[in-house]
Amino acid sequence: GTVGIMPKDKSFKQTNTGDLVVVVGGATGRDGIHGATFSSGELTHESETISSGAVQIGNPIQEKKMLDTILQARDANLYSAITDCGAGGLSSAVGEMAAELGAKVYLDKVPLKYSGLSYMEIWISESQERMVLSVPPKNIDKLIKVFSDENVQATVIGEFTDTRRLELFYNDNLVCDLDMRFLHEGIPQIAKKAVYIQAKHKEPNIPRKKNLTPDLLKLLSHYDICSKEWVIRQYDHEVQGGSVIKPLVGLQNDGPSDASVTRPLFDSQKGIIISNGINFRFGFIDPYWMATSCIDEALRQVISVGGSLKEVAILDNFCWGNPDKPDRLGGLVRAAYGCYDTAKTFGVPFISGKDSLYNEFSVHGKSTAIPGTLLISAISVMEDVNKSVSMYAKKAGDLIYVVGNTRDELGGSHYYDLYGAVGNCSPKVYHQEAKKIFTALSKATGKGLVKAMHDCSDGGLGVALAEMVFSGGLGADIFLGQVPYASGSGRNDFLLFSESNSRFVVEVEKKKQKEFENILKGLPFGLAGCLSSGNDFKIYGLDGKLCVEADSRKLKAAWREPLKW
Repeated sequence: GTVGIMPKDKSFKQTNTGDLVVVVGGATGRDGIHGATFSSGELTHESETISSGAVQIGNPIQEKKMLDTILQARDANLYSAITDCGAGGLSSAVGEMAAELGAKVYLDKVPLKYSGLSYMEIWISESQERMVLSVPPKNIDKLIKVFSDENVQATVIGEFTDTRRLELFYNDNLVCDLDMRFLHEGIPQIAKKAVYIQAKHKEPNIPRKKNLTPDLLKLLSHYDICSKEWVIRQYDHEVQGGSVIKPLVGLQNDGPSDASVTRPLFDSQKGIIISNGINFRFGFIDPYWMATSCIDEALRQVISVGGSLKEVAILDNFCWGNPDKPDRLGGLVRAAYGCYDTAKTFGVPFISGKDSLYNEFSVHGKSTAIPGTLLISAISVMEDVNKSVSMYAKKAGDLIYVVGNTRDELGGSHYYDLYGAVGNCSPKVYHQEAKKIFTALSKATGKGLVKAMHDCSDGGLGVALAEMVFSGGLGADIFLGQVPYASGSGRNDFLLFSESNSRFVVEVEKKKQKEFENILKGLPFGLAGCLSSGNDFKIYGLDGKLCVEADSRKLKAAWREPLKW
C-alpha cells in the first residue's frame, strides 16, 4: 500500500456537469489489457504465454513528473476531481467519475504509444502512469500550461454530461452508449456457496528439555523470523529525511523495529506510525483467529513505538485461493468475520483494503491454492515523535517486564513448525484484556516511563527477548517464574515459544519502577528480570534452573545468517 498526507481542504472531490475529461501522464498502449481479468483467474502452465500482454510496463520517471505536476495543479485548484487509471484503465476511471452524471469520451483523442490500437484496446488498456481529471472549462488553459511546462502530457478527451449515459466516440462514430445505472447497478448479484469445516491436525509429541538454547537458535534462523536486512537495504528509507523510528534500529542499526515512525513535516512534531500484522500459519487451524491475531499484532506494534488506539485506522489485504470453490470461500468468510468482530471491539475503523483472489495454479487437472493469508496494516498519528520508543535494550541494570498473559497456544507457531507440526490451539485475542493493556502502555510511554518496548509475535517471548537484548548489545537475566502464565502446562518451552497475542517486553529504569507498576495495576504483568553488561543471555525456567544460556552475539549471528548479505 501507499501512504500520503494532504491538506484537509483538498480532500473533497466532485465531478460537475460541463467539466472536461482530461487524461494526464503517460501514453496508452497495449500493455495491461485485461490485467484485472488476468489477476482474477487461476494460473496455468499457459499463463506466461497467453497473458503476458496483461502485464503493465512501468515508467517511474514519467510517474514522478506526473505526480509532481498534479500537486501543482491541485494547489492552484485547477481540477475538481481526480481518479487514477488502475484496473480497467479509462473504462473504470471515467466510468466511476461519471457514475452520477454521464460522459462523452472521444477515444481517438487519447495519446497513444504507437498506432494500431482499436478503440476497445484504448478504452480498457491499463498502461501505467495515467490519471483522469475533471477540469472546469475556465481552468483548462492554465492546467494545460502547468503540465506542458513540466513536459507532461495533458489531453482533453471528452466532457462530463447530465445525461446519465456513457457515450464513446471513435473517429466521429458512436461506438458505445450505455445507461450509467445499468453500468453500475445492472449486474445480477452472485450468490456463492461457502463451506467451512474446522481443521484437525495432529498434535506433536515434543519431549520436555532442560536446555532450550538450540531451539531458540533454530527459531532465530527461521526464514519467517530471521533478519530481513538484505531486503530492507534495497530501498532508501531516508528519502525526504523524515524517518524517526526506522525499519532497522539498535546499537548497530540492524535490529528489527516493530513499526516505523515518520515525521513528514519539519515544522511539526507530529508523526505517522505504520505497522502491520501477518501470520498465515494460524489460518491452517482457523482463519477467524488468524484474522483477529493479525489485527492484534498490527495494533500492538503501534503501541510498541509509543502510539495509542485513539487515532488508529487499519486496512486489510486478503490473498486467497479460488472463491468459487466452497471450501476456499468458507475460510475467507470466516476470516472476514474475525476482522469485523475485532475491529468493532477495538474501535478501529477499516479505511481501505484490497483482495487478491484466485491465487491458484492448475496443471494437469490438479489445482493448488496458496494458504489463505491476511495482511493487516495499521496507520496512526503520533502527537509528538520525541515520545516514540524503539525496541532495543538501552542500559545495563534496567528492569525487564513482560506484560500480557501467555497461554499454551502453540498451534500454528514457529516452534511447532520446527517439528513439522501445526497443532490445533492457535492464539486467541482476549479483546477487553488486550484493550486495557494497550491503553495502559500508551499512558506509560506518554509519561516517558518506557525506555524500550518490543511486542511478542513470531517465535514468542524467547525470540522477543533475544531480539531486544542483542539489538542493544547487552545481556540479560530472565526468570520465567515471574512471567504471567494464564493457562499452562508448566513447560518452559511452551511459555517461551507460545505466540499468544497482546504481549510486550518492556524496559524500565529502576527509578521509574513504582510509577510504571501503578499504571499497570490490575493487569497481567511481571518483573521478569534485568539487563546486564556484557553479552550473557540467561533464562531461568519455572523450576529456577537455567534453560537458555548463550552469548547474545551468537544469538544475533544465528538471526542474521540465513539472509546475510
